[in-house]
Amino acid sequence: MKLVFQRLYFKTLTVSLVKIILTYSLNAQCNTQITSFAPGERVTYEAYYNWGFIWIHAGDVSFSVYQKLYGNKPVYVLEALGFSLPSYDWAYKVRDKYQTLVDMETFSPLVFEQNTSEGGHNIIQTYTFSAKNQKIYIHYGTGKKPGLKDTVEMHSCTFDVLSAIYYCRNLNFSTYKKNETIPFDMLVDDKIFPMYIRYLGLQNIHIHDEKQKFECIKFAVLLVPGTTFKGGEDMIIYITNDQNRIPVLIEAKILIGSVKAYLNTTQGLRNPETSRITK
Repeated sequence: MKLVFQRLYFKTLTVSLVKIILTYSLNAQCNTQITSFAPGERVTYEAYYNWGFIWIHAGDVSFSVYQKLYGNKPVYVLEALGFSLPSYDWAYKVRDKYQTLVDMETFSPLVFEQNTSEGGHNIIQTYTFSAKNQKIYIHYGTGKKPGLKDTVEMHSCTFDVLSAIYYCRNLNFSTYKKNETIPFDMLVDDKIFPMYIRYLGLQNIHIHDEKQKFECIKFAVLLVPGTTFKGGEDMIIYITNDQNRIPVLIEAKILIGSVKAYLNTTQGLRNPETSRITK
């Protein structure tokens, strides 16, 4: 039973944090001016699992932005890492990596790669986006079986999970009314899912034993029911109400217990942290 709890916890933190934790909305206009981040940014989180009255810090997650040349063209490299702490590796070892190359001019995804290892189960997955053919070419393997290939029709403004995260940080949230729902499509595990977020207004949030306080934008996220979530609006996200749009706190209910992720460190932020409240 303990291994079941560990599996649910790490699966939630390394997959749900990366896949849907920050995906707020995708509108019809894909091209956008990037103002919330820049190459050199790195943000880390401490991930906690709750069972009963006990909160366990058993994993960490980081998001980073780089720049490089791809086909003689500068691109953003968006990277997310999730891993279990060494003291919990014996129970359920996690070493996950997600990376996306994105066009710096149009912010269209070019290549998405997933290389995850969770409890000895490995997944290697690549999405190659072809705007010319309006298709996404998928290569999928488990590390033991031969790779499988598939093709998905590309919808207007189709994003992978990482490019969606960073794209949505540039949306103008002041245009939404409280309780308004904002629909979006997300490509996850070879399928495109219709989802939405519900804007819940502004709220001040304390983290780390109330030592840090931020003015935040609050959202509820519609979750897809499955092996981890029951479904419904069971994830709440708080992002900084400034130009950086950094997630500060994430709370989610899962099939057994609940999880939280707290902002730990930031570096290389593009804009001043004006949402931080000092005493």
